Amino acid sequence: MPTVFTIGTNKKSLERFIRLLQEAEVDAVIDIRLRNTSQLAGYAKRDDLGFLLREGFGIEYQHRPELAPTAEIMNAFKKEQDFAAYEGAFLPLLAERDATAIGHDLLSRFQRPCLLCAEPIPDLCHRRLVAEWWAAHVPGVEVVHLT
Repeated sequence: MPTVFTIGTNKKSLERFIRLLQEAEVDAVIDIRLRNTSQLAGYAKRDDLGFLLREGFGIEYQHRPELAPTAEIMNAFKKEQDFAAYEGAFLPLLAERDATAIGHDLLSRFQRPCLLCAEPIPDLCHRRLVAEWWAAHVPGVEVVHLT
């Protein structure tokens, strides 16, 4: 059964972040952040993170912004703090962008991929929604959140 992991960078030291990935035997980090170059933690910036994961730990890195919400959806959520509205806007976007095909593609190339975003926990995060989308549309997918 394929397993999709999820993880957030915020409120995690680099050591904790890497240990969680290693313990789960993650072979690829799929960065689904819309904005992945302005994070406060240096290790979480796109280029630094990709280098660190590949060169330091043998973990593949991909940025897949098509699995991120649009700036409009993100800005509305930040302003209103209404996750139900956020989810209602984001899920149709996943269908429009054919997230199921993306999931099939990634799961055919990686054994233990991990969806990455910034939120420390998955409860109010789009990485959970993407993982749940795949679990509902790709047969046999199990979801595990690394916190």
